[in-house]
Amino acid sequence: MIKLIPDKFLYLFCASVIFVMLNAAESYSADGPALPEGLLSGASEQNSDDVPPGLPAGLGLEAVSDGSENPGPSLPSGLLPGDNQGRIGRQEPERTPWLLPVTGFLESRAGMRLYDDSCEKDASIGEIRFQAETEKQLGRFLIRNTTDFYYDGVLEEYSVNLEEGEGFIDLRELSVSFSALSFLDIKAGRQILTWGTGDLVFINDLFPKDWQSFLIGRDTEYLKAPSDAFKASIFTDVVNIDIVYTPKFDPDRFITGERLSYWNGRRISGRDSLLKADRPDDWFEDDEWALRISKNIKGNEFALYGYRGYWKSPGGMDASTLSYIFPKLNVYGASVRGQIGNGIGNIEVGCYDSRDDHGGNNPFINNSQLRFLVGYEQDLPKLATDFTLGLQYYLEYMMDYDDYLLSLPDGSIAADEDRHLFTVRLTKLYLNQNLTLSLFTYYSPSDQDIYMRPNINYKINDYLEVELGANLFMEEDSHTFFGQFHDNTNVFMAVRYNY
Repeated sequence: MIKLIPDKFLYLFCASVIFVMLNAAESYSADGPALPEGLLSGASEQNSDDVPPGLPAGLGLEAVSDGSENPGPSLPSGLLPGDNQGRIGRQEPERTPWLLPVTGFLESRAGMRLYDDSCEKDASIGEIRFQAETEKQLGRFLIRNTTDFYYDGVLEEYSVNLEEGEGFIDLRELSVSFSALSFLDIKAGRQILTWGTGDLVFINDLFPKDWQSFLIGRDTEYLKAPSDAFKASIFTDVVNIDIVYTPKFDPDRFITGERLSYWNGRRISGRDSLLKADRPDDWFEDDEWALRISKNIKGNEFALYGYRGYWKSPGGMDASTLSYIFPKLNVYGASVRGQIGNGIGNIEVGCYDSRDDHGGNNPFINNSQLRFLVGYEQDLPKLATDFTLGLQYYLEYMMDYDDYLLSLPDGSIAADEDRHLFTVRLTKLYLNQNLTLSLFTYYSPSDQDIYMRPNINYKINDYLEVELGANLFMEEDSHTFFGQFHDNTNVFMAVRYNY
């Protein structure tokens, strides 16, 4: 049973609603009596921003072929100071609104498990979420903020931890961006970052993910966790260069056992055995660097990638303390994406250099790997209108596999040298594209496990939408990647009001 909303969340929620109402009143209020046409010239302004890389398909942002995200909207008319030169008689001083335009949503989301799980609660998700998104242009600087206030009825944890997204506040973005030079854009602060070509499969995207949100039924936009970083985008006639510096390591929001049961190396565990990890957390020492060099050639987007940091989820164990750790990691990769026939195809590769285990003979640290992805997506109007099919094949190849086998302790379960994974995305739109039916499926023939994500979304009007979905896991063995989550199989529903 979900308990009553705590007072401190209720106060914040009410204050946010009042803030939105005041802003709406400010936006629609008249600035004095209207003047005859032609006596007052309105001011207009269009915001500009660096173009950060977009999210993969299905993550809540409209991605374009070069991996960029559409710039943010201009400030609505009426929120910029007017030009008073045309006023007759006494001129009134120019007034700048102190309230910012606010957009966002109010959402209620609930879900439950389909199987008994002695390690977890029956409810998989139960929350009320209020998101407020604002932006302000100050000269050539654009300041953006996106903050979520939410009540979590499953964990009922109210101590705020912005790095791990815990408590009743999740700061999604707080950034400032500007054009330092004609060819150089800068964005600094908390922001959502992504690049690469995969659809819910990531190779060279080494920015943090929130796997708990993804598996319990939150919107897919929450798979991307925020980074506290500096991003520089350099534009030249030869290539475009993106450099991201994260002064303190930002790991994934990985599976800990608080919400989802998992394989701990010996058995399925959860709230009875929480996963604790020693996170590198020294500013400017435990940092990360990410690089992308891209070039569009005849409509095809080519890119090279580099990363220096750590495995984003715990990738090893300290044998002396038996605590999970984040070993050092370098990644070198490349990708190409472009039109093939009537669809879009992509290829991406990455070499994962596990710097703390170059020889592959340390059984407590992830081996180095080669990763490969090929994908294709196409609309199929001959089969049905507004019907899209997406296919992907993904391979993880473990390097130094023989040394890995020799180093395994007796009784340990050995991983496969090759892990194969296929994905299929089916999307069908109905009712003037207001009703979306989708199914995303992962299938691993090497692990013999399946993960399916059916989803139905209906837009009742421009403001209100409802959603019904599920996270379904099937397996042959409980120690495989998706097989460990079998008891976390769940269904969920949501109602969202956008404003």
